[in-house]
Amino acid sequence: MADKKNAGIEIGIYTLADIGPDPLTGKTISAQERVKEIIQAAKLADEAGLDVFGVGEHHRLDYAASSPAVLLAAIAQITNQIRLTSTTSVLSTLDPVRLYEDFATLDLLSDGRAEILAGRGAFIESFPLFGYSTNDYDELFEEHMGLLLQLTQNENVTWSGKFRSSLRNAEIAPRPVQEKLPIWIGVGGTPESAVRAGRFGVGMALAILGGSPERFKPLVDLYRQAGIKAGHASETLKVGVTGHACLAKTTQQAKDEFYPYYSNYWGYVNRQRGMGTRMSRNDFEHMAGPDTALFVGSPQQVIEKILKQYELFGHQRFLAQLDIGGQPFKNVAKSIELLASDVVPIVRRETGK
Repeated sequence: MADKKNAGIEIGIYTLADIGPDPLTGKTISAQERVKEIIQAAKLADEAGLDVFGVGEHHRLDYAASSPAVLLAAIAQITNQIRLTSTTSVLSTLDPVRLYEDFATLDLLSDGRAEILAGRGAFIESFPLFGYSTNDYDELFEEHMGLLLQLTQNENVTWSGKFRSSLRNAEIAPRPVQEKLPIWIGVGGTPESAVRAGRFGVGMALAILGGSPERFKPLVDLYRQAGIKAGHASETLKVGVTGHACLAKTTQQAKDEFYPYYSNYWGYVNRQRGMGTRMSRNDFEHMAGPDTALFVGSPQQVIEKILKQYELFGHQRFLAQLDIGGQPFKNVAKSIELLASDVVPIVRRETGK
């Protein structure tokens, strides 16, 4: 990861490539259109000077990205500076060798800009798809993570485990441009996951999708304590924060524009999980309040929220998820531009002191 002296925290955006109907027009775009919009968003983010672009992995017809590495490889060809990461790779059900080789190839294509953010995944459809049992949810992740880290360190690997065939002096190719591919673990809110990320000595990306950011402070403390206890240097223990965001000139405008899409997004995500709840405008107003972790508002409001979290966590990276709920691309483009032009310079200055 670029270590620009005193340049402040890295700021970027990510997508899970959800395909939802636009609640205002009723129109749903195709997977092909969605993928093209994502590539366009990445180009815009790169040109605007953002630091990171992420693509998530889902195996469902209402999401367009089951292969982040392929999408990021396309993005690598039309971008120059922006770092390219998965957000997240579902490591429990991926073969770590295949994952590593895909991202090492991405690293070659992008001149050293690839990263892997691994997680256990919020959905479980990848388990039957790839022949795994959800009973092994935790154990699979632990084993696959251990192997993935060995692959980043050695060209030849000898390894044996429970869920995957053994490796005996296996050549792991290609090797990336970067000396070591950066690996992060995505953490949703469990202390066990924070401790695991620390123990492995990899970055921890916290998904803070609402409510008070203060409740995540204990997880950051646990992560750092576990990392230091496991013998990792404190400067290698990087914290990232990810969250939903929408920017407009005024906070009222941002809320008015974003509410139909945000309500729509949670409507279909909750249905996918078997719940039928609908978000009222009152619920949304509460969720978007000044002390919450929902980054909806004017650039000033978003700056204040990022800096408040920085005081709490001292994190190294912030990633905003902008393109949810079936929004038209022009809305997403406007948020990218405001984030880059009005938020980034001030946050970099304040966090780089």
